[in-house]
Amino acid sequence: MQPVFDVVLPVFAILAAGWAAGRFGPFPPSSTGVLNDFVYWVAFPALIFKAMATAPVSDIFDLPFLAAYSGGVFGVFALSYIVGLVVFRSRPAALTLQAMCAIFANTGYMGVPLLPVAFGPDALLPAIILTVYNAAFMVATMVALIELDLRSDHPPLKIVGGVLRAVALNPLVLSTALGIGWSLSGLGLPAPVRTFCDIIGAAAAPSALFAMGLFLVGKPLRAGLGEVSWLVFLKLLVQPAVAAWLALGPLGLDALQARSVVLGAALPTGSLVFVLAYRYGLYVERSTSVILISTVLSAVTLSVLLLLLGTG
Repeated sequence: MQPVFDVVLPVFAILAAGWAAGRFGPFPPSSTGVLNDFVYWVAFPALIFKAMATAPVSDIFDLPFLAAYSGGVFGVFALSYIVGLVVFRSRPAALTLQAMCAIFANTGYMGVPLLPVAFGPDALLPAIILTVYNAAFMVATMVALIELDLRSDHPPLKIVGGVLRAVALNPLVLSTALGIGWSLSGLGLPAPVRTFCDIIGAAAAPSALFAMGLFLVGKPLRAGLGEVSWLVFLKLLVQPAVAAWLALGPLGLDALQARSVVLGAALPTGSLVFVLAYRYGLYVERSTSVILISTVLSAVTLSVLLLLLGTG
């Protein structure tokens, strides 16, 4: 249980620090937008580029491992989206962000430190693969779905062109493509570039969490509690259950990969959901609540899961 609290408590503390700074400090409401832009345009792209540029592409595209994780992702995405259409009746772009809350795990800020502690140093690579998968493929997919809805009143060809352009020029997707290109080139990343990415990339997650804390000032967390609870249930319980069935059953992954997939799927919702929601001005309050509540509850659910999976 201690390893879980070691990574959960700092996340919660940064959120609380952001809230306190906005409530009692000199930070105006506009600070949230400034911090979010820094994370979206600079910090997260630097983090993603470095991860992609320094990881062997053959290791990243481990198809059985990704298939087990993707089964949990897309199974829960479909369930969340269908229930959202029937029950919550939001527009498709908001339903996409709603579903993203239920599938986008905090692999970067929590998975990377937690998996090696739980399963040994060899679990660092699976944690990095899941982080790259989330930040690259999942973000590109979500951006495409959001843009399809926001551009739905345009002519068909203009919709397709606009969506492709929005995805290609998205800084998170663009940094991924550049990183893959650099990795394929076989060139080592120059030390100054690596150091720049390390320093500024390290600010991505805490800045996003701090911005969320600022955004929470004056916002009631009880709003939409039924909807939020449903998404937290999907994220912390249903997604890891589906991933476990695939990893331990049909796909038959080895012990380390299976445990890494299950624990990765069980991580709480990542702060990048808030970054995208704020960027598009959709589903911001609900996504913030899901991230906060899932993070707090994950201290219990992850501890129980680690007891079931074993460590080392």
